[in-house]
Amino acid sequence: MEIETQVETYLTKIRRGSFLLLFIIFCSNFLLAQEANLSSDYNPFSLGVHLKNMHLWHGSVVHPGAVIATDLEYNSRNKKFTFGFWGGASFSTTDVYNETTGQTVGAYYKEFSIYTKYRLTDRFFVEAVSHNNYTGVEERGDQLHYWSYDKTQGYNFVDVNFGYNITPNTLLYLATIIGGGSGDYEVQSNGDLKNSWTQYFEVNSVVWRNESSNLTLFVGGAWSFFTDKTFYTQGKGNVVNVGTTFGKVFNIVDYNVPVAVTAMWNPETEKTVLQLDIELF
Repeated sequence: MEIETQVETYLTKIRRGSFLLLFIIFCSNFLLAQEANLSSDYNPFSLGVHLKNMHLWHGSVVHPGAVIATDLEYNSRNKKFTFGFWGGASFSTTDVYNETTGQTVGAYYKEFSIYTKYRLTDRFFVEAVSHNNYTGVEERGDQLHYWSYDKTQGYNFVDVNFGYNITPNTLLYLATIIGGGSGDYEVQSNGDLKNSWTQYFEVNSVVWRNESSNLTLFVGGAWSFFTDKTFYTQGKGNVVNVGTTFGKVFNIVDYNVPVAVTAMWNPETEKTVLQLDIELF
């Protein structure tokens, strides 16, 4: 137990230190860019807005209703380093149970996540994401602590990811959840919480394209080397994300609007959904 406590303390320090390091790297890249006498063809900052009928992630329906998603991103001049913020908010609510009042109340989906990526080569990249989905935290009677990564809180966790393009059209993607965040643990018979360190692996491939359209197939599965339960499954590891995405760019009054429709099936939960994603800009 003492060793596990020390490990948890160490991991907490790593998380806090990682945010500080990311901030320093971000500032350093920005200052270097300023000194480099930026030319008009280099735009270090970008933003995006998507309108979706629901929000999917790794085979899970994060929110079943309409969502607006936004991102603010910085990219270095050589396009190797990326640092960004991603946020989502819903137009509809989901039911949340408040244990104090004993009532069920509606809560809007709310997320503010931080991510960074470094491209070691044209084919290989490493990525870290701090997922902060704080939907219903206050509605269920808890206090909101944005920077808290207590594994039992159920809304903050970090994953470290690796991606490799084996061909220009096919990506292999591996994500690992760090330190039991957001319920990524198994309760032992003595009440201890054993971290799962869930692995998620996905193969994503563009199988057809023309000038304005493309069709992508994907399959993803999850497992743990340490516990039966994973972040994505109640039992042992399983395939959790199978589907296809058709994307097409529509030209509306000389303005290109990318639209994507994803058909997703999760064999673990037997859930099948169709997501519409419109990129406004």
